[in-house]
Amino acid sequence: MFSEIVQAEGHLVDSQILSKIMDRVIECGAAFEVLDFYLGRTNEEISRLKMRVNANSQETLEKTLEELIELGCYENEIANATTQSAEADRVVPDDFYSTTNHRTSIRYQGQWMDVAKQRMDAVIVVSEKDGQPYAECRKLRDVRQGERIVCGAHGVRIQPEFKERDRLGFAFMANDISSERRTETAVRKIAELMKQVKAEENGKIVFVAGPVVIHTGGTKPFSEIIRKGYVHALLAGNALAVHDIEHALYGTSLGVDLEHGVPMEEGHKNHMRAINSINRYGSIAGAVEAGILKYGVMYECVKRGVPFVLAGSIRDDGPLPDTEMDLVKAQEKYAEQLVGAKMVICLSSMLHSIGVGNMTPSWVRMVCVDINPAVVTKLSDRGSAQTVGVVTDVGAFLTLLAQHL
Repeated sequence: MFSEIVQAEGHLVDSQILSKIMDRVIECGAAFEVLDFYLGRTNEEISRLKMRVNANSQETLEKTLEELIELGCYENEIANATTQSAEADRVVPDDFYSTTNHRTSIRYQGQWMDVAKQRMDAVIVVSEKDGQPYAECRKLRDVRQGERIVCGAHGVRIQPEFKERDRLGFAFMANDISSERRTETAVRKIAELMKQVKAEENGKIVFVAGPVVIHTGGTKPFSEIIRKGYVHALLAGNALAVHDIEHALYGTSLGVDLEHGVPMEEGHKNHMRAINSINRYGSIAGAVEAGILKYGVMYECVKRGVPFVLAGSIRDDGPLPDTEMDLVKAQEKYAEQLVGAKMVICLSSMLHSIGVGNMTPSWVRMVCVDINPAVVTKLSDRGSAQTVGVVTDVGAFLTLLAQHL
């Protein structure tokens, strides 16, 4: 029998982490024995667990420990993290530690050291900064030969986000994803949290939006939200900007008159006309300065100095001159705008929302709004467990949100 003693602490019961720890041990083919458990007696007091993990082989034990690390467990006898050199650019040892989006620290030279630039699906690179040991998350593509990579789970400690204890009544929405909740109640609580975030020092709210915002009539309320100062960065694809500009110039989106809901004659080419107009002035900002673009989401971003990133894809028409068609550069620009974000709101854009979720630490509040419950569920299932879902029409959501703000 091979065994190891692990510990965990925090709001283990109401966050359901205790049951997840026990389930994970069994799923890995090992067994657990609770040696000590202290239940927090107040709203603020944390609980503590000390548990022995038993396995029939060292391999099963190591696998189980790696799984438990992700749930916030740490070994009773703490060792330094193991590091190995990257054998080539973009190539790391096979047993590299793959990061989560939770706060992470590593044991290095006998001291705990926080890991910077937290994000999921990265490796941890250990180096020096200003003469001091330094650790950060790094995408595989950015690793260089000879850099020290953390391998295995020894000496790694994670602090998962515990269930919020009803801050502004917001926690009630995080339990399930359902279209049966009253949307207005959810919007009111989201608006309250946005006001609180905006009032904080360096409070930053980032929006991720798809073209459905325009199709469903969300242009006016979203523009109002931008004017009120609740949008500090906008992350989107080429399509959002194209259809927003099409609507501003011709009153249509995908050739459909949004006021009357009917296709316009030759409306199918309006989005190409919109791209052509922006091309004439070199950029969206150029069209605004020339007085050609006078309305809409992109207009408000330019006028209010709100930074935006448009990430291109293979399906894009045009694209607009502002659209970044180099995917790696687009990812990097997204990540730059997410630095310091306190809240991220995703509006009907599955792929962009999942991409942003991968870049966002778990302590950042995320709200995902979509008419399709599967989109909200998928974002949460891919690791962004802090996501609160609102299943509703995004145009109606934005209208209500603008009213409450």
